[in-house]
Amino acid sequence: MKADVKSGGAARGLFVATILVGSFLLFLVQPMVARMALPRLGGAPNVWNSAMLVYQALLLAGYAYAHLLGRWPVRRQAVIHLLVLLAAGVTLPVGLSSMAQPAGLPEVLWVPLLLALSIGPVFFAVSAQAPLMQRWFAADPGAGQPWALYAASNLGSFAGLLAYPLLAEPLLSLRQQSLTWSAGFALLVLLVLLAAMTRRDLPAVSVLADKEAQEERIGWRRAALWLLLAAVPSGLMLSTTTHLTTDIFAMPLLWVIPLGLYLLSFVVAFADRRGACMAVTRIAPVVVLFAGSYAMLSNGSGTLWVAGGACLMLFCIATALHGRLYDLRPGAAHLTHFYLVMSAGGALGGLFTALIAPLVFDWAWEHPLLVLAAALLMPLAPLLRWHESEGIEPGMARVTLVLLLAFAVFLGWQLDQYALRPEDGLAAVLLTVFLVATGVMLMAWRAGFIAVLTIAMIAQGGIWTIRATLAGERTRSYFGIYTVRDTAEGTLRTLAHGTTLHGEQSLQPGRSRDALTYYGPTSGVALALKAAPGIEGAGARVGVVGLGTGSLACQVAPGQHWTFFEIDPVILRFSTSGRFTFLRDCTPDARVVLGDARLELARLPANAFDVLVIDAFSSDAIPVHLLTQEALQVYARALTPRGLLLLHISNRYIDLAPVVGTNATASGLKAISRLDRPLDTDFYTPSRWIALSRDPQVLEQLLGQNPDAPWIPLEERAAKPWTDDYASILPYVRWDRLTGSP
Repeated sequence: MKADVKSGGAARGLFVATILVGSFLLFLVQPMVARMALPRLGGAPNVWNSAMLVYQALLLAGYAYAHLLGRWPVRRQAVIHLLVLLAAGVTLPVGLSSMAQPAGLPEVLWVPLLLALSIGPVFFAVSAQAPLMQRWFAADPGAGQPWALYAASNLGSFAGLLAYPLLAEPLLSLRQQSLTWSAGFALLVLLVLLAAMTRRDLPAVSVLADKEAQEERIGWRRAALWLLLAAVPSGLMLSTTTHLTTDIFAMPLLWVIPLGLYLLSFVVAFADRRGACMAVTRIAPVVVLFAGSYAMLSNGSGTLWVAGGACLMLFCIATALHGRLYDLRPGAAHLTHFYLVMSAGGALGGLFTALIAPLVFDWAWEHPLLVLAAALLMPLAPLLRWHESEGIEPGMARVTLVLLLAFAVFLGWQLDQYALRPEDGLAAVLLTVFLVATGVMLMAWRAGFIAVLTIAMIAQGGIWTIRATLAGERTRSYFGIYTVRDTAEGTLRTLAHGTTLHGEQSLQPGRSRDALTYYGPTSGVALALKAAPGIEGAGARVGVVGLGTGSLACQVAPGQHWTFFEIDPVILRFSTSGRFTFLRDCTPDARVVLGDARLELARLPANAFDVLVIDAFSSDAIPVHLLTQEALQVYARALTPRGLLLLHISNRYIDLAPVVGTNATASGLKAISRLDRPLDTDFYTPSRWIALSRDPQVLEQLLGQNPDAPWIPLEERAAKPWTDDYASILPYVRWDRLTGSP
C-alpha cells in the first residue's frame, strides 16, 4: 500500500491513538512516582518541588530530543526512537531506585538524582512521542495539518490526570499501578512501531518540508512571544491552585481542577475548528474583569462561587493565550522547534510560581501578577473603538477615557466599603458589575483595561491583603503561607495557614499559658496528657508531632521530658522569636527536631517515648504517609509497650476515623475516641482525638481518670487499611460539606 493511501483516516486514527496513549501514561506516572516516594523521602514540599523540576527537565529534554531527531529521515528517526523506547523499557516496572544516598551528597541534589534514576528513562522516552508523532504524521504531504494532534495529546493528559485519583489510586495498589502502567508502555511501543510502518515508504527528505524550512525563518521576537504565551498560563495554573487552596476554598483534590482546565484549554485552542476557541477568546476579557477582581482576596471570605470563577478565568485565559499561540504557529517543518519553545515556556511559568515566588513574596502575589500579565497578552475585541476613523474626535476620546477611569476609581472606592461585609454582598456585586462594564468600554485602550482590572483587584479585598503585607503579618515558606494576627481588641493572637486555623494564644494577663482551640481542657489530648503521670509515671517522655503555636507545651507535668517534631523552620521561628510564647514559658528545655516526622521517628531507638501525639491532620491537605499501617508501626516502635499514642483527626472535609480504626486493628492496637464539643466557642474549637495503645489497660486507666469527659470505643472501620502500597482519600471525603449541605 502506498504512503498516500496509508495517510488516510486509518493512519490518522493510529497517530491519534498513539499520542493519546503516550500522554495518558505521562500524566499517570507523575503522581504514581510521587506517591511511591512519600515513605522514603517524606512529605516535605522540597521533595515535591524536586519532583516538579525533574518532570520539567525531562519533558524539556524529551522535546529537545524530538527536535534534534527531526533533522534525519523519518525511517532513521523511527529506528532510533524505537531503540530508545526499548532501552527505557528495561527499567520497568516503575519504582524507586534502590540506590543508597552517597555519603556527603546533600538532599537538594540527592532527591532529584533519585527521582531521575527512577523515572528518567521512561519519562524521557514517552515525553518525546507527542511531537515526534506529529512530525511523522506531517511528513506525508497528503496527511494534512498536524496541529489538531496536539489537542489529542492534551486530551490524553487530561484523562491520565483524572484517572489517577479517581480510578488508579482507589482501586489499585502501587505495585498493581506499576504493572498496569508497564502494560500500557508495551502498548505504546507497539503503536509507535505501527505508526512508523505507515511512513516507511516516504522519501528520505520531504522536498516540501525542506522548502518550507528554508523560506520561514523564526526570529527571536516571535520565539520570545511563544515563550510568554506558554509561560503565563502554566504559571497561572499553579498560582490558581495556590490561591484557591490557601485563601478561598481548601477542598480535597482541588489541584486536579486547575490542571485539568489548563490541559483542556489546549484541546480547544489547537482544534481544527476555530469556533469554540474564538467564542472563549471573545468573552475572556469580561471574565477576567469580573473573576480577576477577586485575585487579591486573602481574608478567607471566598465561597465556592469565587472558586468556580477563578477556575473559569483560568480556562478562558489559557484558551485565549493558547489560541493566540496557535495563530502564531510556524509551518509544519518547524513543528518540533515550536513545541520545544512551548515546553520551555511551561517550565518557566512553573519555575516562577513554584520555586521563585515562595522565596520572593510573603503571599501568593504571583497570582494577581499573572492575571495582569494575561490581560497584557490576551486578544481584545473592543466594543467601542476610540479612534478618529470611528468618527470620534481624538481630544474628545481622551477626555472620555479620563472620565471613565475617574468613574472606575470612584466605583473602586465604593466597592472597598462593601466588599468584605457579608451583609452587603448584593451592593458589592452590583458595584463589581459596573466596574466590569467600565472596563469593557475601555477595552480599545489596553492600558485603561488593565488599570480598571487593577482597581477592581485592590477594591475587592486587595487593600486588606496589601495592608497585611505592609504590617508584616504574613510569612511564606515552601510549606505554606502563614498569617499571624492580633484581634482588634488585642486580646488574642492567631496563627492561620490560609483558611485553616493552626492555633491561638491569649494576650490577656494570666491567660497566656492557656491551651486554646483544639487543645482546650475537655479535648482528648488535654485529658490524656493530664492523666499521663498516673498512667506512665512522673518522668514520662512525651513526643509531639506538629509544633504549631506550641499550645500543648503548657500541658507539661513536672519531671517530664518533651520533644517536638516540626517540618517547617518558619513555624519554629514563631516560637523562638517570641510571637508565641508557649514553648519559651513552659518547655524551654524541650528538644525540637526539624524534618519529616515519620522519617525522624524511624531513626530514633525503640521505646523512645511513653506518650506520642500526632497533630498533623487538621489541615485540609492530608499527609497520607503519616497515617498508613506502616506509619502506625513506626509510632508503635517509638513507644514503650505501655505507651500511649494520640492522633488528632479533626478535619473539615475528610473523615479519617474509619482509616484509623482499620489500621489500628491491623497493627494490633486498641483505640478509643473523644469527640469534644466545648461550650465556650470563643476560645475553644470542636475536636476529635483518638487514643491508641498496645496495652488495653492503658486505655482503661485513661477511661477511668476522665469519667466526666467520656471516651468511647472507636467503632468506625474502612473497607481496607491504608498502607504505603495503597491509600486513597476519595472514599472518605465529606461531599456534603463541599457543597455546603448540612
